[in-house]
Amino acid sequence: MTKSRGAKSQGPALVEADGVGIGYGHPVCPPITFAMGSGDVVAVVGANGAGKSTLLRTAVGLLPPLGGRLAVLGAEPDGRSARFRAAVAVDLGGDAFFPALTVREHLMLTCYGHGVQNPARVVADLVEAFGLGEIGHTLPTALSSGQRRRVLLAAAFVRPRSLMILDEPEQRLDAGMRRLLAERLVEEREGGGAVLLATHDPEVVRAAATRAVVLTASSAQVVPPEQAAAAIDRL
Repeated sequence: MTKSRGAKSQGPALVEADGVGIGYGHPVCPPITFAMGSGDVVAVVGANGAGKSTLLRTAVGLLPPLGGRLAVLGAEPDGRSARFRAAVAVDLGGDAFFPALTVREHLMLTCYGHGVQNPARVVADLVEAFGLGEIGHTLPTALSSGQRRRVLLAAAFVRPRSLMILDEPEQRLDAGMRRLLAERLVEEREGGGAVLLATHDPEVVRAAATRAVVLTASSAQVVPPEQAAAAIDRL
């Protein structure tokens, strides 16, 4: 049985933020409080500069919180730890490629590094899903920005995981790929996975999110998806 969209998380929290301050030496928004677990897709929305990417960078341990308590998998986030990397698939939007490997080789190596069972089948399925077949034997330097975006998303979805952290995954995707992304997020949610993502796409929020964190200069509020999508429409 899959979890209904509005159901509360089951089991221990995967992310717990209690009055967390985020920023680069000084806060970029008010303290943030939310928790999420299996079956949650939490969208972080707000204007450019509101702190969306800063929150995600803090959640993967690249920035220290400026206050409050933040736990990922029940501990202080540390993207360098084996435990964190085994359970959290991260795509923060940078072009993190192996420059001498083709698209398929990049995905296969990601599988091997994370102990994926039947990697050839898993890669083949994702290559088809993300429309990468024609560029499977292409090096990253020969790809367009949209193609690179699709490869990095496929690399995140290829990994075993309890939690995905994605920074504006819809960027540089066409309308069809944005719909596919929303469908994949729904599948992740209904399969018991969890996703924390920053996004500017109201349709992704409406289709996939269970709730959202709306960041402004004066507030950090947890709201229903439709309210967050309307906030994006007003930006």
